[in-house]
Amino acid sequence: MLNKLRACGIHGKLHAWITDWLVGRRQRVCVQGEFSQWRLVLSGVPQGLVLGPVLFLIFIDDLEGGIKNTVYKFADDTTVLAQVQRDAERKFLQEDLDKLTEWTKKWQMSFNTKKCKVMHVGRTNSRFTYTMEGQTLDTVDSEKDLGITISYDLKSSN
Repeated sequence: MLNKLRACGIHGKLHAWITDWLVGRRQRVCVQGEFSQWRLVLSGVPQGLVLGPVLFLIFIDDLEGGIKNTVYKFADDTTVLAQVQRDAERKFLQEDLDKLTEWTKKWQMSFNTKKCKVMHVGRTNSRFTYTMEGQTLDTVDSEKDLGITISYDLKSSN
């Protein structure tokens, strides 16, 4: 996170303040009045604070670097849209998914592949399969995204 802040131009006192806020944090757990030992927190941004979402957006800002298809990000949701009619276009989409996986390995932040889905839109779609992190992604006929259900036939009945 600190490297990404530097890369996007955050230096000096602001960088030092965020560093002090993130580095050396400790936590412990209390269950029925009994406390665990203090432990160092080695990763993550504290939840529930205004700065957390901003730091997350800075962290994932370069996620779509080198991706050929359209990438939409909203908070911690990522969507890749591609028009795939031939095998060459399928290869491009799979390469994009592989690049996303490479990014997650580099920055130690993985996708939950069980939540990653493929939707083939249209009746003449070739319905290719895709993988992430060695897992074949599930194919769905509809998916709820930001409270709206999208279906493969783009009908609004759902």
